[in-house]
Amino acid sequence: MTARHIVHHIPVCPFSQRLEILLALRGRADAVEFRVVDITKPRDPALLAKTRGTTALPVLETPDGRIVKESLVILRYLDEVLDGPMLRRRDPAEHAVESMLIAREGPFTTAGYLFVMNRDRARRDDHAAKLLSLYRDIDAFLCEHAPRGPFLFDGFGLAEAVFTPVFKRFWFLDYYEGFDLPDGPDYRRVRAWQEACMAHEATGQVTREEIVKLYYDYALGAGNGALVAGRAVSSFAFVPRWQDRPWPPRDKYAGTASDAELGLAV
Repeated sequence: MTARHIVHHIPVCPFSQRLEILLALRGRADAVEFRVVDITKPRDPALLAKTRGTTALPVLETPDGRIVKESLVILRYLDEVLDGPMLRRRDPAEHAVESMLIAREGPFTTAGYLFVMNRDRARRDDHAAKLLSLYRDIDAFLCEHAPRGPFLFDGFGLAEAVFTPVFKRFWFLDYYEGFDLPDGPDYRRVRAWQEACMAHEATGQVTREEIVKLYYDYALGAGNGALVAGRAVSSFAFVPRWQDRPWPPRDKYAGTASDAELGLAV
């Protein structure tokens, strides 16, 4: 059997979903072996040795044993080495446009995660305003470079693979913060892009229910498998399965529900 690429990952991670979307679009799910990492437990020393002590995921291991880090680097690498049409634009000018849009993803993702992790109700509007300003910036970019849409170019491409997992993670903002894009011309183009991205058949690896349940602790300010004060089990735990748990309470500012109330007590 031919050696495959290995990706060490968290199944619900948006940065890992980018890779899954790429594989789905290329019809090459068999090209990568995904190995699940439980972030609620200490890292496997063998994996830490491979990554030289870093814990950020996903991490790709090539068939000849080389380690590739950073999800955008991994995404571009797989896009180049897998058989089939590449996601990235071949025309240099078009690739520059998609790269400019992709460069906006980091601040956009950070703003959304800081918003959901905020514990000060008085700062909620500030976080919402910051995120909306980034949405407006993306809207203006799309209006300039792809006014007719719905995608940046003629179909779902590299920029869409980068942003779509983030759009889906922002289900936690809808649930825990009641956040949604306002109506109006400042958001019309970006809303159409976001909806087209999320509806694409290659992006169904996660559900709203899964995101809301697993990211409950993020809404309480505890990320990456950290424990919330007064709790013994992380919402990112594999057992009990998220499908078997009740929906968490929406009011993140009222304090945590108990492990038992969250269906986490074993």
